[in-house]
Amino acid sequence: MRRNTSVRPGELDLRPLSARSVVLSLLLGAHPPEMPVKDLVRAVEPFGVGGSTLRAALSRMVSAGDLRRADTVYGLSDRLLARQRRQDDAVHPSTRAWSGDWEMVVITATGRGPAERAELRARLTALRLAELREGVWLRPANLLRRLPDDLDPVAQGYTARPDRPGPELAAALWPLDAWAADSRALLAHVARADRPADRLTGFAAVVRHLLADPVLPPGLLPPDWPGARLRSAYAAYQRELADTVPQHHLRA
Repeated sequence: MRRNTSVRPGELDLRPLSARSVVLSLLLGAHPPEMPVKDLVRAVEPFGVGGSTLRAALSRMVSAGDLRRADTVYGLSDRLLARQRRQDDAVHPSTRAWSGDWEMVVITATGRGPAERAELRARLTALRLAELREGVWLRPANLLRRLPDDLDPVAQGYTARPDRPGPELAAALWPLDAWAADSRALLAHVARADRPADRLTGFAAVVRHLLADPVLPPGLLPPDWPGARLRSAYAAYQRELADTVPQHHLRA
């Protein structure tokens, strides 16, 4: 979700989607993530994107490496296929019963430049880890996934049992109240949005917001956590799109 310094938790700063963002929002939700140009023309029309604008955007997106083209069919590039996998995981996270263990990742590499450090921080954040202190990252061990092998040269993984109470530690690691407030604001926005463009803009923000959900065990969450409601609303929108967008096989 886009924010600026004047936006507080629960206040949305949603801007209309560009033609590029409309195309990406549709293809990132499509399985398989590709569409013939004639169907794309029809698909983007309800969102205020004309045919000439679409074709210009498609040309730029192919040149930028966002899309690949085979004859008249456009699909996501490998880079954006990886983004789709992260998005799918955010919408449908794979979890297991939590035993009380925490994943701990300790950064062991030294001498890295600012760009390398920033990239590693972004990767660990995308893995839903949070930084306890510089170089020490934690999360409850409730996700059905293993850490990527290519982290081995720069970090070591451990299983930990912190002495600090779990709910207290989770609240210190993640801005849970702010995430929940933004979720409720998004739910209110999409409930009252009736124009197709406004609904797509709202649900694109929902997906971005779900990427920041730490997916914690229920016992570590504040009361009335809105994560399940947000995912349910997005699943209903996926079904809505599947009924209206041609050749757009969306997973609910």
